Amino acid sequence: MKKIAIVLAFWLSLLLVLCTDSRHPVFSWVGHQSGLQVTARPLAQPQSRVAGSIAKSSRANQPSRSPTTKSAPDPFAPLIGNAQQLDGLFTLYTDLETGKLLAEIAPDQLNVQYLWSTTQESGIGERWILGGGLQPSFIFMFRHVKNALQIVVPNVYFRANPGDPIERSVRRSFSESVLATLPIKETHPQHHTFLVDLEPLLLSDLPGFAPGLSEVLQAQYSLDTEKSALGEVQVFPENVELEASYSFSLNPPDQTPPDVESLPDSRNFGLQVHYSWSQLPTNNGYRPRLADDRVGYSITAYQDLSQQSYKSPFVRYIQRWHLEKQDPTAPLSPPKQPIVFWLENAIPKPYRDTVKEGVLLWNKAFEQAGFVDAIEVQQMPDDATWKPADARYNTIRWLTSYQPAFAGYGPSRVNPLTGEILDADILIDASFVRSLKQEYLALEPHGQSQGQADPLSCRPSAHSSKSRSSSVRRQQSQSDEQCYRQAASQQFAVGAMALSMLHSAAPESETMQDYVRQYLRELIAHEVGHTLGLRHNFRASAMLSPTELNNTELTHTKGLAASVMDYTAVNLAPPTVPQGDYFTQVVGPYDEWAIAYGYTPFNARTPQAERRFLDEIARRAPEPGLAYGTDEDADAQLDPQIQRFDLSNDLLVYAPWQFANAQRLWQALDQRFPRSGDGFNEVRDRFDTIFQYYSRYAALLTDYIGGQSFNRYRAGDEIGRLPLEPIPANQQRQALELLNTYVFDANAFRFSPEFLNKLTPERWYHWGETPTEQLDYPIHDRILWLQTRVLKQLFDYDRLVRLRDADLKSKPGQAFTLTELFDWLQAIIWPELLPSPTGQPPQLSSTALRRGLQQVYLNQMIQMTLRSARVPEAASTLARYHLKQLRAELGKLLQRSYSDTDTATKAHWDEVNDRILKALDAQLQTQ
Repeated sequence: MKKIAIVLAFWLSLLLVLCTDSRHPVFSWVGHQSGLQVTARPLAQPQSRVAGSIAKSSRANQPSRSPTTKSAPDPFAPLIGNAQQLDGLFTLYTDLETGKLLAEIAPDQLNVQYLWSTTQESGIGERWILGGGLQPSFIFMFRHVKNALQIVVPNVYFRANPGDPIERSVRRSFSESVLATLPIKETHPQHHTFLVDLEPLLLSDLPGFAPGLSEVLQAQYSLDTEKSALGEVQVFPENVELEASYSFSLNPPDQTPPDVESLPDSRNFGLQVHYSWSQLPTNNGYRPRLADDRVGYSITAYQDLSQQSYKSPFVRYIQRWHLEKQDPTAPLSPPKQPIVFWLENAIPKPYRDTVKEGVLLWNKAFEQAGFVDAIEVQQMPDDATWKPADARYNTIRWLTSYQPAFAGYGPSRVNPLTGEILDADILIDASFVRSLKQEYLALEPHGQSQGQADPLSCRPSAHSSKSRSSSVRRQQSQSDEQCYRQAASQQFAVGAMALSMLHSAAPESETMQDYVRQYLRELIAHEVGHTLGLRHNFRASAMLSPTELNNTELTHTKGLAASVMDYTAVNLAPPTVPQGDYFTQVVGPYDEWAIAYGYTPFNARTPQAERRFLDEIARRAPEPGLAYGTDEDADAQLDPQIQRFDLSNDLLVYAPWQFANAQRLWQALDQRFPRSGDGFNEVRDRFDTIFQYYSRYAALLTDYIGGQSFNRYRAGDEIGRLPLEPIPANQQRQALELLNTYVFDANAFRFSPEFLNKLTPERWYHWGETPTEQLDYPIHDRILWLQTRVLKQLFDYDRLVRLRDADLKSKPGQAFTLTELFDWLQAIIWPELLPSPTGQPPQLSSTALRRGLQQVYLNQMIQMTLRSARVPEAASTLARYHLKQLRAELGKLLQRSYSDTDTATKAHWDEVNDRILKALDAQLQTQ
């Protein structure tokens, strides 16, 4: 019995040592069960390094790790010196005076997967170099190779079941990545731990900022290590928070520095970077959930090469938080650990309640998944000791930029193995408030200002999305965000102008403040939706008919759109209808359905065992308000109901309302502005904002031509429906009639000379303000720019291909064809030569605007005829035919003498005739 007691005492003492060692897996597992990374609740105060606030301590003052080494000399002591020891996920040693940062890596921490997250904490306020932005996260491991530790990123894209023979092939076939190598300074002979210096690692350009900065700023920059330094360090049981101040300088230094107006000297600038190293959740009860393309979630995907029977080797998990009910048997239960968002203390106090309301809108959706109060909101105190970039906190941050790049941005950090969302930080650009002061960017004479997107070019070709390059995708994402920010600001500005100019609402009035709150509430809800895992749903704005949009009894319960995950246009009622909500104020039916799919608990042992349960939810897709169409669907420019910044299920009715609203705004601007003491440049800025709003609805109408309704239903979801259904020919013709009336007709834009002569630009000349060279307003160029862009959209390659195929995809006699489009455009653009489609006789009168449009049309037709434009062969054939038709009609006119025809028109006809003859002759010579 004495021997048994001795053995028990030995094992109890060993267990006590293990449980008090923060590096031991038992301790890490217990700490993980607290769920701190999910809820982002504050933990106990960390051990941290803050200048002037923490006294240095030597290693000799720390508790010994093992009774056997109490009196033994510490081999690390000469290297550590007076550095302070910080114990947590990793043991770090830091010295404020020298900037030393060492890490002690234990053997059981080798080949263990951790998450590396990077936050760009500061920026320069323009060109997408902005503070608070998240960089891509990745898994990393410490691997012992020779006398060094490698920072290894495992390849998680290809996987096999442990023990499966094919696992050997997977390891052999797909390489890992080694980011860095850290020389081992010393190995502890008793603990077998490794001491490495982190400073070279953290002060290298590991995130790859320099190439991106050089590309954006159009000058070569490199990291200046002499001017860079490590910052604050904080350690916790499950994460380590590290900061660094990077300095970037021109390299070579004698090159011409770029003109960066937000910097005092663009030869050098600094960026604050925050790194989070955190333990990946394991054994926490989280089960990945399989994705379904009928419901829009961001996806974590990999190829399971052990599964030979699947049609596709891809396994796709949705990205979602780990939520568990406190009472699994209750229909509605609070979660064990809610999702907690912290409002950064930089958010202006007047907006904090509205931001909180926007976050909490989602609790209604979570009730469909069986959760009550799934999300909580807390206020970051002014004296908080933690940073918003800390991986334990989900934050909503308020940024200010010189050149705004977005309205809101909602990224999150995700476990790359399972899709579990671990942390989220939402960024809000405060510049949208400036729109109330009408501080808009004006279009340059040739179409757009520097840094501003035009409302039609923000509609990328479907071909552009096929690149697999991550850098190209990132650049496309930034371009999309810039388009969104500018279009969202435009919508917000036009709504504010309508309130001010049509309803006499003052900037500080309660009516205007309520308008701002509506916009901010929807913006926050949209970005929170992204952090919950949801993707855009650009079909949601087609939920209501035009006549239902201003029925507040309906919109206060269902919303203006089926989802806050759409980019909805501001809702401006037509003149005779009382104004309803400007922006949607509730989560819609799609949001509730999507949350039910992603978060409804289901007791299954594996993700695959949930398939039938999930399919029962997803097959509701055909129900009203649940249709889903996301970015790649909108980019195809196929379905007129899957578009950005539209509203209603019938643009053929709603778009003319908005053209009329734009005309009303122009009229009010002409009659009532500028007010006494205001500059005339404000009239010009408002004119351009209205013009962009008008142009956007013109662009939306083009998708009716050659359009098809597209849905993501699966076989059996709805009997009698196909995934593709051509837009009825009569709707396509109606869309062309609207484009003729509001874009191509010479009478579409009629402004008084007095109005046009008010439109002068701002004349300040200093940093940040460079006056335009052209003082008068180029109205002809503005209108021709819009007409040109619409015409090019109608001649887009994909659209022409669909029109060519229309006869094959429509019932006999019900197709709108390629031939009809060419006939229609020729007739409406050349009314002097041909009768219009409505039977009106030819008109001999011509204007400068009409002649400009005809020249643009002629250029397009000649390029198609000569095969220098990428169009289907059938379109080239039709272009040649219509050029010959134009030539014949012009020949008749030129043989006659018209006393009432001005010289400019005759000269125009003569030039067109010569160009057609040369084009046709060039084609024959080429053949």
